[in-house]
Amino acid sequence: MSASKPAKTLAEVLGDLPEEERIILTMHLLRGLTAPEIAEIIGVPERAVLSLISSGKSRLSALLGP
Repeated sequence: MSASKPAKTLAEVLGDLPEEERIILTMHLLRGLTAPEIAEIIGVPERAVLSLISSGKSRLSALLGP
């Protein structure tokens, strides 16, 4: 029998993300900002923000597991 690992908290999982994804996902998911708002604040194209939100959500899902 293998010992199961304790579940990670959302803060721990967010901490495992690359800095850029962590910042954008925090702004989007926790602060409720839209992609256009985030793009304007950090000065990047909206498409880049949308891409990072998508990849970040996928990475979060994989890190959180089933």
